Amino acid sequence: MIRDFGKYTMTQNLMKRFAVLICLSISVTLMFVAVSLYPGGSLFDHHSSGFDWTKNFFSNLFQKTAFNGMENPSRIWAIIGMAFHSIGYGIFFIHMSKKIPNAHAAWVLKIVGYADIIFNFLIATSLHDIMITISSTLSMLGLFYITVFSFKTKLNVVKAACVICMLTFYYTMFLYGYGDWVLLAIMQKVALAFSVLLILGLEYFTRKEHYATIT
Repeated sequence: MIRDFGKYTMTQNLMKRFAVLICLSISVTLMFVAVSLYPGGSLFDHHSSGFDWTKNFFSNLFQKTAFNGMENPSRIWAIIGMAFHSIGYGIFFIHMSKKIPNAHAAWVLKIVGYADIIFNFLIATSLHDIMITISSTLSMLGLFYITVFSFKTKLNVVKAACVICMLTFYYTMFLYGYGDWVLLAIMQKVALAFSVLLILGLEYFTRKEHYATIT
């Protein structure tokens, strides 16, 4: 019985340690399933076949009906994928709040983490447009705090990665506000890829000790 409890505790610790990786891995897998099932049609061509990575948006996967008028079987997979994505991002910000010793920054990151779990998921609903604005603002706020405090460390690669990710985020949001849907369709995927890679890097290659001297 003691041995079983030990195994359970070890499994629980591993799940906690790799929660972000697990959530994002499941999310990416389910989104690829959703992409493969998307019937077709985009904002630019309602009669195109399948999901075009340069013309379709991920939000197309959440619609009940595809642009070509067919029922969208990818919807349920995309929604579940978005749920894991939201949880993964939320856990990441909460974990980062425990690495940075500054009380105010830790509080902000914790709030961003819990809020991201809710607002990121709501992107998959009819509240998509307003939730994009709210969740993006929160994520950029959290990333800004992480960037500021990372610049006080000796983590040069992290500093560069944070800046690149923030610039990509800002440019993508500029395209969204400007209404350049052609370039936005591409930059959406680029920004997401940079974001996922940065989050995994910060989660598993930075430690509390790296930020220990920051006040």
